[in-house]
Amino acid sequence: MQIQFGTDGWRGVIADTFTFENLSLVAQATMDYMHREGLAEKGLVIGYDRRFLSREFAERVAAIAAGNGIKTWLAQGYTPTPALSWAVHEKKAGVGVMITASHNPPRYNGFKVKESFGGSARPSTTKVLEQMVAENIAAARPVQATTLAEALAAGQVQQFDAVAPYLVQLGRYVDLELIRSSGIKAVVDPMFGAGCGVLPTLVPGVEEIHGIENPSFGGHPPEPIAEHLGELAALVQGGAFQVGLALDGDADRIGAVDETGEFFSSHRIFTVLLRHLYERKGLRGGVVKTVSTTQMIDLLARKYDLKLFETQIGFKHICEMMLDNDILMGGEESGGLGVKGHIPERDGILMALLLLEAMAMSGKGLRALLEETMNEIGHFHYSRIDLPIEADAKKALLQKMQTGEITKIAGFDVAGRNFSDGFKFIFEDGAWLLIRPSGTEPVLRLYSEAGDPAKVALLLDAAKGIASV
Repeated sequence: MQIQFGTDGWRGVIADTFTFENLSLVAQATMDYMHREGLAEKGLVIGYDRRFLSREFAERVAAIAAGNGIKTWLAQGYTPTPALSWAVHEKKAGVGVMITASHNPPRYNGFKVKESFGGSARPSTTKVLEQMVAENIAAARPVQATTLAEALAAGQVQQFDAVAPYLVQLGRYVDLELIRSSGIKAVVDPMFGAGCGVLPTLVPGVEEIHGIENPSFGGHPPEPIAEHLGELAALVQGGAFQVGLALDGDADRIGAVDETGEFFSSHRIFTVLLRHLYERKGLRGGVVKTVSTTQMIDLLARKYDLKLFETQIGFKHICEMMLDNDILMGGEESGGLGVKGHIPERDGILMALLLLEAMAMSGKGLRALLEETMNEIGHFHYSRIDLPIEADAKKALLQKMQTGEITKIAGFDVAGRNFSDGFKFIFEDGAWLLIRPSGTEPVLRLYSEAGDPAKVALLLDAAKGIASV
């Protein structure tokens, strides 16, 4: 089997491609990589989420690490991905492994690699890992493993609390006392995932729903998007809460519901928090966004005279920019946001706290904060549609799009193109449409933003026709 890393890690359907056998191949290649790069002596940190068999998969990786003579810290309980990444940074470990499929459907699991800086493995690193897996398979290299019990008894594997030090770091970054004393009535939906309990622990009085362990995630993917947050929205609409906050399955992504009970997308969160960091916290630096992220960020960067970078989709590209440049904030459409002064990693829990801090400092709700910015830079509407697509249809679509023959969509002239990651068409008024097959699922994603919601709908409908789905 060919192992490929997507936008963040290797993922597959449990008992189909994500098996103990294939996991062992990827883990062995990771240990070989650590030895080759001189990282083995620094050790390995392993965390896992609440998905089916995540703990058992993590224990198998630990047993393989021990079999390869690598000191390993194994989380003693389920762990948010940003907490695992912080542990890698704090322990100065060589590599971190997080067993999670993030926001993917319940039948998936995954293997995320974190580098020594505490962020997503760079594309150059995952490419090497893919090659090493293939080489090991071709050479019939045996997996070197011991048993977890033996490794624990020998001290080769140590269990540790990955969450407590992370909570200390969050308390250093945001003004928890201000948030606690503000009286903001907030409710959080961790979507049955690894982020449960964290916000209520840090901010007593925050109420939580869907905090129990449920590997089926209530029957839908643990992705904090509008169609999955109906209960959260209803609670805010009922008047008992001023804001709803949501985390994905491993808590590195965020979604929200504003004071009106309307879904508050990552585009809006990015916009509100960029202004908060710049104006209220006085932080400075460049801004990095992915190709599918709102143009409000472009306009705010221009307003503040901040250098703007654009990358392909996937936080690993943002992480690379944060390592190479002085970046104030980076973010992507799917809810992954990271900030200066932390680790170069998306962190849904920290973003939730920053939203509460922005509300506490301003005395305003999320909608009011967004309107304040939109009144200055313009009002924008955004939507995304995910559609199933078969491999043959995907191949035909890619061939069709690469011809460059599309000059008009829904009656609007195409004024510009950006094919760096998918197929983005830009129109004269700044509206845009992106057609992009997913890198991790058999899904076609259609994205659009415009000043008029009717135009967004027209562009998305036309994109369906172009893709023949």
